[in-house]
Amino acid sequence: MRAPGGGLTAFPDVPAGARLIDLAWNDLAEVPAWVAGLTALEELRLDGNRLRSLPDLSGLTALRALHLDGNALTSFPRCPPHLETLFLYGNRVAALPERLPATLRHLAAGANGLTEVPASLWRLTGLESLNLAENALAEIPAAVGGLTRLRMLDLGHNRLTGIPPELGELPLTDYLYLSDNLFTRVPDAIGRLDRLAYLNLTHNRLERLPAALGAMSGLVELRLYDNRLEELPETIGGLARLRELHLQRNRLTRLPDSIAGLGELRVLDLRGNLLRALPDALPPRLTHLDLRQNRLRELPESLADLPELEKLDLRWNKLDGDPEVLGRLRARGCVVLR
Repeated sequence: MRAPGGGLTAFPDVPAGARLIDLAWNDLAEVPAWVAGLTALEELRLDGNRLRSLPDLSGLTALRALHLDGNALTSFPRCPPHLETLFLYGNRVAALPERLPATLRHLAAGANGLTEVPASLWRLTGLESLNLAENALAEIPAAVGGLTRLRMLDLGHNRLTGIPPELGELPLTDYLYLSDNLFTRVPDAIGRLDRLAYLNLTHNRLERLPAALGAMSGLVELRLYDNRLEELPETIGGLARLRELHLQRNRLTRLPDSIAGLGELRVLDLRGNLLRALPDALPPRLTHLDLRQNRLRELPESLADLPELEKLDLRWNKLDGDPEVLGRLRARGCVVLR
Protein backbone atom coordinates (compact mmCIF):
# COMPACT_ATOMS: atom_id res chain seq x y z
CA MET A 1 0.00 0.00 0.00
CA ARG A 2 1.32 3.41 -0.98
CA ALA A 3 -0.33 6.67 0.10
CA PRO A 4 2.45 9.13 1.04
CA GLY A 5 1.29 12.70 1.55
CA GLY A 6 -2.32 11.68 1.09
CA GLY A 7 -3.82 13.76 3.91
CA LEU A 8 -4.81 10.69 5.92
CA THR A 9 -5.83 11.18 9.54
CA ALA A 10 -6.52 7.51 10.34
CA PHE A 11 -4.65 4.33 9.47
CA PRO A 12 -6.37 2.71 6.47
CA ASP A 13 -7.27 -0.95 6.10
CA VAL A 14 -4.36 -3.00 4.82
CA PRO A 15 -4.46 -6.47 3.21
CA ALA A 16 -3.17 -9.19 5.52
CA GLY A 17 -0.44 -10.16 3.05
CA ALA A 18 0.90 -6.62 2.52
CA ARG A 19 4.68 -6.45 2.12
CA LEU A 20 5.03 -2.65 1.93
CA ILE A 21 3.13 0.14 3.67
CA ASP A 22 4.09 3.71 2.80
CA LEU A 23 2.01 6.27 4.72
CA ALA A 24 4.71 8.91 5.16
CA TRP A 25 3.83 12.60 5.41
CA ASN A 26 0.24 12.18 6.49
CA ASP A 27 -1.48 13.26 9.71
CA LEU A 28 -1.56 9.96 11.58
CA ALA A 29 -1.54 10.07 15.36
CA GLU A 30 -1.79 6.34 16.03
CA VAL A 31 -0.71 2.97 14.65
CA PRO A 32 -3.41 0.37 15.42
CA ALA A 33 -2.38 -2.79 17.29
CA TRP A 34 -3.40 -5.06 14.40
CA VAL A 35 -0.42 -3.79 12.38
CA ALA A 36 1.75 -5.96 14.66
CA GLY A 37 0.04 -8.99 13.10
CA LEU A 38 1.02 -8.26 9.48
CA THR A 39 3.56 -11.07 9.40
CA ALA A 40 4.39 -10.64 5.69
CA LEU A 41 5.30 -6.96 6.10
CA GLU A 42 8.87 -6.17 4.93
CA GLU A 43 8.90 -2.35 4.90
CA LEU A 44 6.93 0.21 6.91
CA ARG A 45 7.24 3.92 6.15
CA LEU A 46 5.59 6.31 8.61
CA ASP A 47 7.90 9.35 8.47
CA GLY A 48 6.47 12.81 9.09
CA ASN A 49 3.30 11.97 10.97
CA ARG A 50 2.20 12.78 14.54
CA LEU A 51 2.93 9.46 16.19
CA ARG A 52 3.66 9.54 19.92
CA SER A 53 3.83 5.78 20.49
CA LEU A 54 3.91 2.47 18.66
CA PRO A 55 2.52 -0.98 19.34
CA ASP A 56 5.01 -3.78 19.97
CA LEU A 57 6.27 -4.67 16.49
CA SER A 58 8.76 -7.32 17.61
CA GLY A 59 6.59 -10.07 16.11
CA LEU A 60 7.09 -8.77 12.56
CA THR A 61 9.74 -11.31 11.64
CA ALA A 62 9.74 -10.34 7.94
CA LEU A 63 10.21 -6.60 8.59
CA ARG A 64 13.51 -5.30 7.24
CA ALA A 65 13.01 -1.51 7.08
CA LEU A 66 11.21 0.77 9.54
CA HIS A 67 11.06 4.51 8.77
CA LEU A 68 9.82 6.76 11.59
CA ASP A 69 11.69 10.05 11.07
CA GLY A 70 9.98 13.27 12.08
CA ASN A 71 7.33 12.07 14.49
CA ALA A 72 6.85 12.74 18.22
CA LEU A 73 7.82 9.35 19.63
CA THR A 74 9.08 9.44 23.21
CA SER A 75 10.01 5.76 23.39
CA PHE A 76 10.64 2.87 21.09
CA PRO A 77 9.45 -0.69 21.80
CA ARG A 78 11.41 -3.85 21.11
CA CYS A 79 12.84 -4.10 17.59
CA PRO A 80 11.68 -6.65 15.04
CA PRO A 81 14.31 -9.40 15.14
CA HIS A 82 15.63 -9.15 11.58
CA LEU A 83 15.46 -5.40 11.06
CA GLU A 84 18.14 -3.97 8.75
CA THR A 85 17.12 -0.28 8.57
CA LEU A 86 15.82 1.78 11.48
CA PHE A 87 15.24 5.52 11.02
CA LEU A 88 14.16 7.47 14.13
CA TYR A 89 15.60 10.88 13.27
CA GLY A 90 13.82 13.89 14.75
CA ASN A 91 11.72 12.33 17.47
CA ARG A 92 11.88 12.58 21.27
CA VAL A 93 13.11 9.10 22.06
CA ALA A 94 14.94 9.29 25.39
CA ALA A 95 16.69 5.92 25.04
CA LEU A 96 17.32 3.33 22.36
CA PRO A 97 16.40 -0.30 23.08
CA GLU A 98 19.07 -2.15 25.05
CA ARG A 99 18.87 -5.00 22.56
CA LEU A 100 19.31 -3.97 18.94
CA PRO A 101 19.04 -6.54 16.13
CA ALA A 102 22.39 -7.93 15.02
CA THR A 103 21.10 -7.58 11.45
CA LEU A 104 21.00 -3.77 11.53
CA ARG A 105 22.81 -2.13 8.62
CA HIS A 106 21.48 1.46 8.83
CA LEU A 107 20.57 3.32 12.02
CA ALA A 108 19.53 6.98 12.24
CA ALA A 109 18.70 8.20 15.74
CA GLY A 110 19.72 11.84 15.48
CA ALA A 111 17.81 14.79 16.94
CA ASN A 112 16.33 12.87 19.85
CA GLY A 113 18.16 14.38 22.82
CA LEU A 114 20.01 11.15 23.62
CA THR A 115 22.63 11.45 26.35
CA GLU A 116 23.94 7.92 25.82
CA VAL A 117 23.41 4.87 23.64
CA PRO A 118 23.35 1.19 24.65
CA ALA A 119 26.63 -0.73 24.65
CA SER A 120 25.06 -3.22 22.27
CA LEU A 121 25.18 -0.60 19.50
CA TRP A 122 28.98 -0.83 19.27
CA ARG A 123 28.70 -4.59 18.70
CA LEU A 124 26.64 -4.22 15.51
CA THR A 125 29.38 -5.40 13.20
CA GLY A 126 27.10 -5.27 10.14
CA LEU A 127 26.31 -1.57 10.57
CA GLU A 128 27.09 0.45 7.42
CA SER A 129 25.68 3.88 8.35
CA LEU A 130 25.16 5.46 11.76
CA ASN A 131 23.62 8.85 12.47
CA LEU A 132 23.67 10.08 16.07
CA ALA A 133 23.79 13.81 15.28
CA GLU A 134 21.93 16.53 17.17
CA ASN A 135 21.84 14.72 20.47
CA ALA A 136 23.54 15.41 23.81
CA LEU A 137 26.24 12.74 23.69
CA ALA A 138 29.33 13.57 25.74
CA GLU A 139 31.46 10.55 24.86
CA ILE A 140 32.06 8.00 22.13
CA PRO A 141 33.78 4.89 23.55
CA ALA A 142 36.78 3.09 22.13
CA ALA A 143 34.36 0.30 21.19
CA VAL A 144 33.36 2.35 18.15
CA GLY A 145 36.35 0.73 16.46
CA GLY A 146 34.39 -2.53 16.37
CA LEU A 147 32.01 -1.27 13.67
CA THR A 148 34.05 -3.00 11.01
CA ARG A 149 31.69 -2.34 8.08
CA LEU A 150 30.80 1.28 8.80
CA ARG A 151 31.00 3.55 5.73
CA MET A 152 29.11 6.64 6.99
CA LEU A 153 29.18 8.21 10.47
CA ASP A 154 27.49 11.39 11.68
CA LEU A 155 28.29 12.55 15.24
CA GLY A 156 27.80 16.25 14.59
CA HIS A 157 26.01 18.64 16.95
CA ASN A 158 26.70 16.83 20.19
CA ARG A 159 28.82 17.61 23.27
CA LEU A 160 31.82 15.45 22.49
CA THR A 161 35.16 16.60 23.87
CA GLY A 162 37.41 13.90 22.42
CA ILE A 163 37.80 11.77 19.32
CA PRO A 164 38.82 8.21 20.26
CA PRO A 165 41.86 6.99 18.29
CA GLU A 166 39.89 3.83 17.49
CA LEU A 167 37.87 5.91 15.04
CA GLY A 168 40.84 5.51 12.72
CA GLU A 169 40.14 1.77 12.53
CA LEU A 170 36.80 2.27 10.80
CA PRO A 171 36.46 1.51 7.06
CA LEU A 172 34.73 4.86 6.42
CA THR A 173 34.37 5.77 2.75
CA ASP A 174 31.48 8.24 2.31
CA TYR A 175 31.51 10.79 5.12
CA LEU A 176 32.48 11.59 8.69
CA TYR A 177 30.63 14.48 10.36
CA LEU A 178 32.15 15.73 13.63
CA SER A 179 30.92 19.32 13.42
CA ASP A 180 29.65 21.44 16.31
CA ASN A 181 31.24 19.61 19.20
CA LEU A 182 33.88 20.62 21.76
CA PHE A 183 37.01 19.14 20.20
CA THR A 184 40.33 20.85 20.83
CA ARG A 185 42.49 18.31 18.99
CA VAL A 186 42.32 15.60 16.35
CA PRO A 187 44.19 12.33 16.97
CA ASP A 188 46.92 11.16 14.60
CA ALA A 189 44.85 8.05 14.03
CA ILE A 190 42.54 10.01 11.73
CA GLY A 191 45.21 9.69 9.06
CA ARG A 192 44.32 6.00 8.75
CA LEU A 193 40.99 6.95 7.17
CA ASP A 194 42.60 6.94 3.75
CA ARG A 195 39.41 5.96 1.89
CA LEU A 196 37.19 8.68 3.37
CA ALA A 197 35.79 11.18 0.84
CA TYR A 198 34.21 13.87 3.08
CA LEU A 199 35.35 15.14 6.48
CA ASN A 200 33.56 17.85 8.45
CA LEU A 201 35.17 19.24 11.63
CA THR A 202 33.53 22.68 11.60
CA HIS A 203 32.41 24.63 14.67
CA ASN A 204 34.86 23.13 17.13
CA ARG A 205 37.83 24.54 19.10
CA LEU A 206 40.70 23.14 17.07
CA GLU A 207 43.97 25.06 17.28
CA ARG A 208 46.07 22.69 15.20
CA LEU A 209 45.78 19.68 12.92
CA PRO A 210 47.98 16.58 12.99
CA ALA A 211 50.51 15.98 10.24
CA ALA A 212 48.73 12.65 9.71
CA LEU A 213 45.91 14.56 8.03
CA GLY A 214 47.99 14.52 4.86
CA ALA A 215 47.66 10.72 4.69
CA MET A 216 43.89 10.94 4.06
CA SER A 217 44.46 10.44 0.38
CA GLY A 218 40.82 9.75 -0.49
CA LEU A 219 39.49 13.12 0.71
CA VAL A 220 37.47 15.07 -1.86
CA GLU A 221 36.01 17.69 0.50
CA LEU A 222 37.39 19.00 3.79
CA ARG A 223 35.47 21.47 5.97
CA LEU A 224 37.29 23.10 8.89
CA TYR A 225 35.63 26.48 9.27
CA ASP A 226 34.78 28.13 12.59
CA ASN A 227 37.74 26.78 14.55
CA ARG A 228 40.86 28.41 16.02
CA LEU A 229 43.46 27.16 13.56
CA GLU A 230 46.57 29.32 13.31
CA GLU A 231 48.35 27.19 10.72
CA LEU A 232 47.96 24.17 8.47
CA PRO A 233 50.34 21.21 8.42
CA GLU A 234 52.74 21.09 5.48
CA THR A 235 51.43 17.61 4.77
CA ILE A 236 48.13 19.05 3.55
CA GLY A 237 49.68 19.13 0.09
CA GLY A 238 49.38 15.35 0.04
CA LEU A 239 45.60 15.46 -0.38
CA ALA A 240 45.89 14.86 -4.10
CA ARG A 241 42.14 14.26 -4.71
CA LEU A 242 40.84 17.21 -2.70
CA ARG A 243 38.41 19.42 -4.64
CA GLU A 244 37.01 21.68 -1.88
CA LEU A 245 38.80 23.13 1.15
CA HIS A 246 36.76 25.32 3.52
CA LEU A 247 38.78 27.23 6.13
CA GLN A 248 36.75 30.36 6.76
CA ARG A 249 36.71 32.02 10.18
CA ASN A 250 39.90 30.60 11.64
CA ARG A 251 43.08 32.43 12.73
CA LEU A 252 45.38 31.53 9.86
CA THR A 253 48.26 33.95 9.34
CA ARG A 254 49.91 32.06 6.49
CA LEU A 255 49.42 29.12 4.14
CA PRO A 256 52.02 26.38 3.69
CA ASP A 257 53.81 26.33 0.34
CA SER A 258 52.67 22.72 -0.06
CA ILE A 259 49.13 23.93 -0.74
CA ALA A 260 50.17 24.30 -4.38
CA GLY A 261 50.30 20.50 -4.48
CA LEU A 262 46.52 20.25 -4.27
CA GLY A 263 46.26 19.53 -7.96
CA GLU A 264 42.51 18.81 -8.05
CA LEU A 265 41.39 21.66 -5.76
CA ARG A 266 38.61 23.80 -7.24
CA VAL A 267 37.22 25.72 -4.24
CA LEU A 268 39.38 27.37 -1.57
CA ASP A 269 37.53 29.44 1.04
CA LEU A 270 39.76 31.48 3.36
CA ARG A 271 37.49 34.35 4.34
CA GLY A 272 37.70 35.73 7.84
CA ASN A 273 41.30 34.79 8.62
CA LEU A 274 44.45 36.83 9.36
CA LEU A 275 46.39 36.29 6.13
CA ARG A 276 48.89 39.00 5.24
CA ALA A 277 50.29 37.25 2.16
CA LEU A 278 49.67 34.35 -0.18
CA PRO A 279 52.17 31.72 -1.32
CA ASP A 280 53.81 32.36 -4.68
CA ALA A 281 52.11 29.25 -6.06
CA LEU A 282 48.49 28.21 -5.52
CA PRO A 283 46.55 25.10 -6.56
CA PRO A 284 46.60 25.15 -10.37
CA ARG A 285 42.96 24.20 -11.04
CA LEU A 286 41.22 26.64 -8.69
CA THR A 287 37.90 28.00 -9.95
CA HIS A 288 36.78 29.87 -6.80
CA LEU A 289 39.08 31.63 -4.34
CA ASP A 290 37.49 33.49 -1.43
CA LEU A 291 39.85 35.80 0.46
CA ARG A 292 37.34 38.16 2.02
CA GLN A 293 38.14 39.83 5.34
CA ASN A 294 41.85 39.09 5.63
CA ARG A 295 44.81 41.49 5.93
CA LEU A 296 46.18 41.32 2.41
CA ARG A 297 48.04 44.34 1.06
CA GLU A 298 49.48 42.76 -2.09
CA LEU A 299 48.94 39.75 -4.32
CA PRO A 300 51.34 37.37 -6.10
CA GLU A 301 51.53 37.78 -9.88
CA SER A 302 51.04 34.03 -10.17
CA LEU A 303 47.31 34.51 -9.53
CA ALA A 304 46.99 35.44 -13.20
CA ASP A 305 48.46 32.06 -14.12
CA LEU A 306 45.50 30.14 -12.72
CA PRO A 307 43.80 29.26 -16.01
CA GLU A 308 40.46 28.06 -14.58
CA LEU A 309 39.89 30.78 -11.97
CA GLU A 310 36.33 32.07 -12.39
CA LYS A 311 35.81 34.09 -9.22
CA LEU A 312 38.21 35.89 -6.89
CA ASP A 313 36.69 37.61 -3.86
CA LEU A 314 38.95 40.15 -2.14
CA ARG A 315 36.40 42.29 -0.32
CA TRP A 316 37.31 43.73 3.08
CA ASN A 317 41.06 43.61 2.47
CA LYS A 318 43.18 46.75 2.09
CA LEU A 319 45.15 46.20 -1.06
CA ASP A 320 47.71 48.78 -2.07
CA GLY A 321 46.44 50.45 -5.23
CA ASP A 322 45.02 48.39 -8.07
CA PRO A 323 47.35 45.41 -8.61
CA GLU A 324 48.08 44.67 -12.26
CA VAL A 325 47.28 41.01 -11.74
CA LEU A 326 43.62 41.87 -11.19
CA GLY A 327 43.41 43.59 -14.56
CA ARG A 328 44.83 40.50 -16.23
CA LEU A 329 42.28 38.30 -14.50
CA ARG A 330 39.37 40.55 -15.46
CA ALA A 331 40.57 40.70 -19.04
CA ARG A 332 40.16 36.97 -19.43
CA GLY A 333 36.71 36.85 -17.80
CA CYS A 334 37.41 36.14 -14.13
CA VAL A 335 34.96 37.87 -11.76
CA VAL A 336 36.99 39.94 -9.30
CA LEU A 337 35.28 41.44 -6.24
CA ARG A 338 37.11 43.92 -4.03
